[in-house]
Amino acid sequence: MEKLRPFIVFEGGEGSGKSTQARLLRNQLLKLGLPVLLTREPGGTSAGNRLRRWIKWGGDVTPQTELLFLLAARSQLVTEVIRPAMDSSTIAICDRYAYSTFAYQGCGRGMDAEFLETLNSFVTEGLLPDLVVLMDVDPEQGLRRKGKSRDRFEREGVAFHRRVREGYLKMAAEEPERWLVVDAGLSRKEIRQRIWQRVERLLD
Repeated sequence: MEKLRPFIVFEGGEGSGKSTQARLLRNQLLKLGLPVLLTREPGGTSAGNRLRRWIKWGGDVTPQTELLFLLAARSQLVTEVIRPAMDSSTIAICDRYAYSTFAYQGCGRGMDAEFLETLNSFVTEGLLPDLVVLMDVDPEQGLRRKGKSRDRFEREGVAFHRRVREGYLKMAAEEPERWLVVDAGLSRKEIRQRIWQRVERLLD
């Protein structure tokens, strides 16, 4: 019987460095000869990539439309990419997942948390990660890192991003056994080491 491999998610606000750390973890696992897949939300599939462009750079849409686009992209990603990887005993790493919806659409835009939970459970078929790495960054600092070219979410005001951060920290506090909160202000090397210490426990 093949060994089950972990499903790892990276979350965080804008400019937190989560995408960089997701790639570093993927590379570290590859060096050990372990099968690993790195994907992202929204995106990761043909349909998801088209939806990503609309979500991040398209014209004005309602918050409800934004939510439905994100959920559609997530459904395709879970079905086409993440579950097949896990079924083949491959470590799956995802840059954002359902928790982004709770943080951005729930806390940021004020949508009902129970309603979002029902929708997310439906599109993911209840699939939960073994580890959520939260790259925690002060919103103003994170936005400064993004420069002038900003997508739909990055153009939101600081108050919106503070609510997003608070939402992430609340979720992490509620499930400390699943979440690892990392100060994104630390050096890249120190962040990588802290993440690796937690991932090693999963691999063991």
